[in-house]
Amino acid sequence: MEKFTRLTAVAAPLPLANVDTDMIIPARYMKALTRNGLGRHAFRELRYAPDGTERDDFVLNHTGCRAAQILIADRNFGCGSSREHAVWALADFGIRCVIAPSFGDIFSNNARKNGLLLIRLPDDVCERLRDEIALSQFAPISIDLIGQHIILASGEAITFAIDPDDRRTLIEGLDDITRTMRHEGAIARFEATT
Repeated sequence: MEKFTRLTAVAAPLPLANVDTDMIIPARYMKALTRNGLGRHAFRELRYAPDGTERDDFVLNHTGCRAAQILIADRNFGCGSSREHAVWALADFGIRCVIAPSFGDIFSNNARKNGLLLIRLPDDVCERLRDEIALSQFAPISIDLIGQHIILASGEAITFAIDPDDRRTLIEGLDDITRTMRHEGAIARFEATT
C-alpha cells in the first residue's frame, strides 16, 4: 500500500450529504476482478447524463477539478452497502483523501485498509472549506498527516484528529498482511509450540 505522509493537491467540494457506496460506484460496474479501471465509473450517475455526455454541473467535470485528489464532502459519506469497490473506484480515480463530518462505518474500515485517508471535521468547518476552495479557484491545499493539519492556499492551518493506529497504518503504508507479518517471529514461536 502506498504510504501517506503529505499530499499537496487540488480539492473538490462535494456538498452532498449521504453519498452512499452505490453513488460512488454503481453495482453494475463491480464485475471487475481487479481494482484497475474502476475510477472511470466513480460517481457515474453524477458525472454523466444518460446519453453518456458529461454533466457540466458536477464538480469533478470542471477543468480545475479533473485531477482532484482530495474531496471535501458532507455528512455520512460512504454510507450504504459494504462494497470495497467504492474505495477502489475513488483510489483509481486519483482520490487520496476525503474530508467530511462523518463516514459510513464499513466504508471507513475499507478506506484504512486501502490507504485512503479520511479526515473528520465539524459540519461548519467542512462547509467553510468547500466555500474557500471554490473562492480560491481550486488552488491546491496540503494535507500533512504527520503534523495532523490541513494547510489552505491562504496559509491557514486547520488541525485534525485521527485514530493513532489508522495514522500509523497510513504513514507506514501497512495493509492487513503487512500488519500481521510484523508479528512473524511471535507467530513462528507459537507454531513451534503447537
